[in-house]
Amino acid sequence: MQSIKKDSSYKMIELHSIIPDILYDLKYATTTNFTGTKLYKSGAKTYLRLPAAKALAQVQQELNALGYGLKIFDAYRPYSATKRMWELIQDERYVANPAKGSGHNRGLAVDVTIIDLKTGEELAMGTGFDNFTDTAHQSFKNLPETILQNRNILVLVMRKHGFLPLATEWWHFYWPNDKDYAVLNLSFKQLSK
Repeated sequence: MQSIKKDSSYKMIELHSIIPDILYDLKYATTTNFTGTKLYKSGAKTYLRLPAAKALAQVQQELNALGYGLKIFDAYRPYSATKRMWELIQDERYVANPAKGSGHNRGLAVDVTIIDLKTGEELAMGTGFDNFTDTAHQSFKNLPETILQNRNILVLVMRKHGFLPLATEWWHFYWPNDKDYAVLNLSFKQLSK
């Protein structure tokens, strides 16, 4: 907490507070994720550090101008959830090793897709969320042109606003220099105070 008092860039921001129209489908607050269990309780709130949250607001604004919007599958994730994931999938291509912590634990990573604002439907991306196959990799090109274009829109807009893509997951983007931020194991209730 002392670091937040010294530097506001460490502050955790609830995303609806600066992006009111962003959609949440927080998979790890439900059983519809690869673990089959709820990894955290809050399905109504999610957080990022201030610089990443501001950048995501710019992404949303740019996508809105194109008739699109963002849907968030996951952002901040308590460290305890990362430990549970690692117990199931000990593969650093898809799950963060708890020994290192993750961008999600630091409030600097976001799992996201694009929706069509007219229909509210997700754009086709070739796989669903939490797909641990080569088809979900950023470099996988054996897909219909429409899907490749959709993925390209997401990558270009996220990169433009400072986020970097994870090579093995089309939905995962992270803020650089995440090692400057502490791994957190705060509950959503603690963050909302």
